[in-house]
Amino acid sequence: MTPVRALAGVDLLIGIDDTDDLYSPGTGRRARQLLDELTKAGLGTPAGATRHQLLVDDRIPYTTHNSSACIAWRSAVGNPDAVVAEVIRFSGEFLERVCPPAADPGLVVAIPHRILDTPALVEFGRQAKLEVLRTEDAWKLGAALGVHISGHGGTQDGVLGALAGVGLHLSGNDGLFIDMPGLHDLPSESTIDDLRRLVGIDDARDSAQRRPEPDEPIELSDWVRPVLLEGRAVLLLDPPWDLADGRRAWRTAPRYVVKRY
Repeated sequence: MTPVRALAGVDLLIGIDDTDDLYSPGTGRRARQLLDELTKAGLGTPAGATRHQLLVDDRIPYTTHNSSACIAWRSAVGNPDAVVAEVIRFSGEFLERVCPPAADPGLVVAIPHRILDTPALVEFGRQAKLEVLRTEDAWKLGAALGVHISGHGGTQDGVLGALAGVGLHLSGNDGLFIDMPGLHDLPSESTIDDLRRLVGIDDARDSAQRRPEPDEPIELSDWVRPVLLEGRAVLLLDPPWDLADGRRAWRTAPRYVVKRY
């Protein structure tokens, strides 16, 4: 197994949720925008942002899909303590600036190695995929774990999804990458070695655990989203087919398969 590259050096996690209404950009787009603005502000470099699907239930107020986002961040000097306060301030002001009045945005910022009970946070994220949780439980858990949790408009109910998104990202086995360096500038075809240089994924494989050889072509759709599996950015592929020269050819798995994660 190749060493982890995509998330190596990540020392801050930034969760956001409930950032939109029916007429404004969704949380995924806001996460990509925040990632870009944090980069321009010189506060570090992004490893990526992941989307996490939470429970869809009529008892839960959500706009369209009830998904939250988590940004995986590398601090500017490899020392999260040097930038965490500014990241919190910057991210909170960003949400207050871009979110519409009907939104209920929440923000969570965590230094992974400082979380007092990581398994509890992961379990909270898993519960948010299966049952209706209470916002007050998110406030209590965030405070108990020593992570930053804050609301930035409306009911502030987005703190629940923001905290769950961080927990699910920490699980290493949930969600898909909606952004990572190079992801939106890929060619229509590549090889696994070139892909790793272009976008820094950790692995590419099909459902039978087959992997492309270095010289085998991979067709890339216009919607490429690695998923988070075993703490790695994994590009899901369809089963290969044989070429006339004896090599196999591959293509990325369709959207409906990727979104199961």
